[in-house]
Amino acid sequence: MKLKTIILASLLGLLCGCTQLIESTPVPLPTQSLPTVVALTGQAIFATSDALTRQVPLTETPLPTETPIPSTPLPTVTPTFAAGFTELAQIHFLSPGPMSSVVSPIKLQAMLVSGESGKVLFDLLGEDGRLLQRILKPVVYAPNGAYRSIALSFEIRAVSEAGYIRISTRDKSGRIQALNTMPVLLYSLGNNQINPVGNMEYERVMLEGLKDRDEVSGGSLNLKGRYWPFNEQPVVIELIPENRLPISSRILRFSGIDTQSFETTIPYKVTEPTWVRLTIRQDNPWLTLSDPELFNYIYLYTMELLLKP
Repeated sequence: MKLKTIILASLLGLLCGCTQLIESTPVPLPTQSLPTVVALTGQAIFATSDALTRQVPLTETPLPTETPIPSTPLPTVTPTFAAGFTELAQIHFLSPGPMSSVVSPIKLQAMLVSGESGKVLFDLLGEDGRLLQRILKPVVYAPNGAYRSIALSFEIRAVSEAGYIRISTRDKSGRIQALNTMPVLLYSLGNNQINPVGNMEYERVMLEGLKDRDEVSGGSLNLKGRYWPFNEQPVVIELIPENRLPISSRILRFSGIDTQSFETTIPYKVTEPTWVRLTIRQDNPWLTLSDPELFNYIYLYTMELLLKP
């Protein structure tokens, strides 16, 4: 029994000695093999890095963006003019555009030249011409127009009907100085569908060789220019003095609603220099109700002239 114990103890001691020898004694590499080992180790590191990059792709996070505040485009300092028309409209609609579908209240935006009176009249008309709302507002004079935003409220019995936004200004004598109209579709409920205004920032009249406050003599006024008809109604041209009683008039008829050239002569008779307002206007044939002062006008352009005998 003692002999077996001694033999077993000897074997255990021998095994422990071998284990310590293996763990503590490194095996040296040949000197000529060191560069190869370093190179292989470096390749392994880059390969591992590349593999990790492919396995976990980087997601590029875009920078946070701000929600822009809705803005209204204003006429630029040097606008691109339509062919043949170079005068910015005294009443220039910004929104809504033609035949927009609108519910109450309508957010009207426009650039306005207030005229000599310093006030602007905003009308909302039903399809027959009945007045749904009228607002008179002071507007500071600005040669290229002052921005105004107006809320127009309405109630209609039908689900929908045609409507018209009409804006007008007057001079110091109470004569209409400018008038413009925007046709819209009125809805009693639903959502707005706003159309762009398009190229409507210019007057629909262009006169050659004549400008505001020019002097005319000889008993006749020669007119030549271009006109963009609002509809197929006749165009009425009048010379209106401060008493609002026309001293001469002409009627022009155009074919279609495309831009067309015109040329005419308006005779007049005055005994002394007289300031008049040259007025070019068209009516709205769809209005069965007429305003006592604005009548059924759909567009009106004026220019002040001094008539001499």
